[in-house]
Parts: sequence; structure tokens; C-alpha cells
Amino acid sequence: MPGLLDDLRWRGLVHQLTDQETLPGRLDAGGMVLYIGFDPTADSLHVGHLQQLCTLRRYQEAGHRPIALVGGGTGMIGDPSGKSEERNLLGPEELEANRAGIGAQMARFLDIGPGGPAMLADNLEWLGSADLIGFLRDVGKLFSVNEMVRKDSVRSRLEGREQSLSFTEFSYMLLQAWDFLELHDRYHCELQLGGSDQWGNITEGVDLIRRRRGAQAFGLTSPLVTKADGTKFGKTESGNVWLDPARTTPYTFFQFWLRTADSEAGSYLRRFTFLARQRIEELEQATADHPEKREAQRALAHEMTALVHGEDEARRAEAAAAVLFTEGIAGLDPPTLEGALADAPSTSVSRAELEEGLGIVAVLVTTGLAKSNSEARRLLGAGSVYVNGQRWAEERPLGVGDLLHGRWIVLRRGRRDQHVLVVTDSA
Repeated sequence: MPGLLDDLRWRGLVHQLTDQETLPGRLDAGGMVLYIGFDPTADSLHVGHLQQLCTLRRYQEAGHRPIALVGGGTGMIGDPSGKSEERNLLGPEELEANRAGIGAQMARFLDIGPGGPAMLADNLEWLGSADLIGFLRDVGKLFSVNEMVRKDSVRSRLEGREQSLSFTEFSYMLLQAWDFLELHDRYHCELQLGGSDQWGNITEGVDLIRRRRGAQAFGLTSPLVTKADGTKFGKTESGNVWLDPARTTPYTFFQFWLRTADSEAGSYLRRFTFLARQRIEELEQATADHPEKREAQRALAHEMTALVHGEDEARRAEAAAAVLFTEGIAGLDPPTLEGALADAPSTSVSRAELEEGLGIVAVLVTTGLAKSNSEARRLLGAGSVYVNGQRWAEERPLGVGDLLHGRWIVLRRGRRDQHVLVVTDSA
């Protein structure tokens, strides 16, 4: 049976590690305390954080003790790694709300609690009461500025012409190293994990523990998740894909994964899901043989939606995806239908307007589904207009009786162009 590091390598989750000799055996033996840090820049994590959340869970299932570290202190500064400009500094109240939000999300991935295999920590506990003189004496004097400016995260900003690097951000590396030292002292933490852009910060922490405590610590990074088209992973036209269902509906979340390119589906199954190796390889082969069936993408979308939002939401999202462009849309329950329509363009109408009747030709033009009255009539004659999934070939006006759940009328032109009429007042 392959060891943990072998499995991580097969999944594409190993980029660099500080010790090729000792660390593999330690990982296979279990019982290591390790951590990943998450800065609370918002009150929800997004899919860009999922690789590291899933990685912590893999270590937990392998018998290690992960620490999910919320950066309540470092979040006040901002990590320059991978950033082209300085983050806005957050206030205490906003940071507190953000810490609470992401802490609850972390608890869905890890078994956090008294005596549990995982822990939740916050570096504000030690950074918030830091003594500046003591910090400079005990930590700052051990760092070489010459070495720090050679780090990729710092050098890229120093060489940029449009945005400089503030001293506040420059100090982030020291604070992250101090985090590692504190976690080592408090919980005997020996391993820090992170994305490949964190390598410089991680190695400084490893070195600080060696210098201050004479102890061996380790670092391991995973490759950053990239998309084949060069766009940032986790970003859509409407922004981040969040883990909070109030920000990104489970249906939209499901669709994000379902739209994965064939060239990326196998990699995402390996990195993000907890499916067995044999099952993933079967799905990869199925995609190679019959890409039109999108078996890998459907499995990926289900697994990730179930992981983040629960099995019931994953099944509802699948049901909505299966019938959204058919007559079966009328059978969706209100919450599922609302989630499925969340990203569709919409127009508000009053109940009084519907009681009088809305001419379908005028509606097609005002919603942008047709450019003119003549085009609208041509589309109707060609059978290209659908109302609630049913072909609409006549000029009968839309009325209250056409509402789904008393609230929505779903218009469609052709196969995919949708527009939703939403009643804004109650019955």
C-alpha cells in the first residue's frame, strides 16, 4: 500500500519539501502535528482555499493532527505572496466577523473540538500582545534582509514599477515564521504546509525553529491550482466562487465544477476529491474515451458539492441541472429553482402587469432575447422560444397562470439563452 507522501504525489499535491530523507517516514508513521494558515480577508473562504482544506483533511485521515490557523493577526497586514498590490487593512470588527465565518467553514472539513484530532488556532492570540522590542530582539535579529529580498514574493514586488512593497508587508515573512515557532512551542507542531508561493515563508519558519530551539521542523508545499485557459482558478465572470451558500448558491457551485475542461477534470479529481485512486483512473479513462459524456465532470461536481454543502444539496443541484432546460423545470421545489436561476439575467414585473397580460413579443424584446418585434415573431414561428421549458409558438400573452411557484416565469431562446421574469410583489 502506498504511503501518504506517495499518494500526495500521485494526486499532484507535492511541489517542494525541506527534507527528502526524514519526512517521508515521519508522514507514514502518523502522529505529526502540522498546520496551514488562512488569512481572514473575507467572512467566507472560496474554492481557491479548497486544495489546502482538503489537504489538511487528508493528513487527519492519515493519523496526523492538523491545525487550521486563522490569521487574525497577520490578516491585519496581508501576505504579499502572489499579490501585485497591497491589501486594504481591515478593522477589528470586520476581522472578528471574518474569523468567525471561516472558522465555522473549517470545522466542516476537520474534526475540531476538545480532544479531537484537529485544532483551530488564531495567531492574534500571540501577535495581538506582541512586544515590539522583544520581537525585534528574539526574531528580527535572526533574519537577513539580504536573504529576504531574494525571496520571490518580495523580489517580484520590489522589481515592479507601479506598486512598491511597504515595510508592513515586508514584515509578514517574520510574523509567519513566528507563527510556526509559537505552534511548535505550544503544540509541538513540526510541519507547515502551503501553496508553492509560500515556500520562502515556510523555510524561514523552519530555520527559525532550528536556530531558536535547536529542533528539526519541516515544510511541504503543493503546486498552485491553475486553469488551462490561463485564468485564475476559482474566478468566474461574477467573481469568486465562495463556500458560503449565501454568496454562491449550491447550484452555482455545482455548475462551476461541471464546467471544468476535459484537460483539467482528472487533475481536479485527484487534488480535491476523496475518491479512490482506481475510481479516479476509471473516470479519467472514460473522459479520454467519451469526452462528450462528461463523466469525470459530473462526478467532480457531485463530490465537491456534497463535500462543501452536503449530499442533499448535491442531489438537488444534479436534479436542477438535469431539468433546467426542459419541461421538468416546473417540478423543481422553490429553493432549488431559486438557486438554479440565481445567475440568470432577470427582469422584475408586478403581479398587476401579469394580471393584465404581458405580450410575449414585447417581453422578448425588453428582455433582450430578441432585437426587434419582427425577430421576436420570427423566433416564435421557428419554435425557438420556450416558457418554463415548453415551446411557445403563439403570441398569447403571459399571465399569472404561467408563474412557477407564484414567482417566476423562465423564458428561453434556443438551447441556452435564458431570462427570468420575477414577480416583486406578493399575491
